[in-house]
Amino acid sequence: MLILLRLLQSLIRTLHSDGTPAQVAAGVTLGAALGLTPLLSPHNLVVVSAIALLNVSVGGAVIGMLLFTPVGFLLDPVFDYVGATLLGLPWLRGLWTAVYNTPILALSNFNNTIVLGSVVCWAILAFPIYVASRAGVVRYRSTVGAKVRNSRYYKAIAASRLMTVYRLLRPE
Repeated sequence: MLILLRLLQSLIRTLHSDGTPAQVAAGVTLGAALGLTPLLSPHNLVVVSAIALLNVSVGGAVIGMLLFTPVGFLLDPVFDYVGATLLGLPWLRGLWTAVYNTPILALSNFNNTIVLGSVVCWAILAFPIYVASRAGVVRYRSTVGAKVRNSRYYKAIAASRLMTVYRLLRPE
């Protein structure tokens, strides 16, 4: 239960943050990579590094990962099919041989059909995920977010002593 409350708090904090919609959308897109692809794959180290090094919303990345993890499990048969198709194409056989024989690229685990298929599908879906999440953040902030901030309940909670103490004690 506490995890769900923390998740909800993270979602609300991210949607009401000072980060631009583009930063939140980029975080959601990179989080989608973590959610759609197998978590313990080496390419996710690159994705986590990108989240840490780039100016993207970490909360957005967490939201993206949590939203797309169940989708990734549901799409595993599709990822398997895409990966098997790509690995079976005769004109790409030389590329896969070179990738497998290159020391660092061999660690990518792209000889696994699900890993390869999920990375390729995420790469294809990355731009639509970015555009949709950016539009969603803009729409939320202009409609629901504005109403929430102007509600008397939100103002009462924000002005309360409990909230003042929380702001002083919370780790940043």
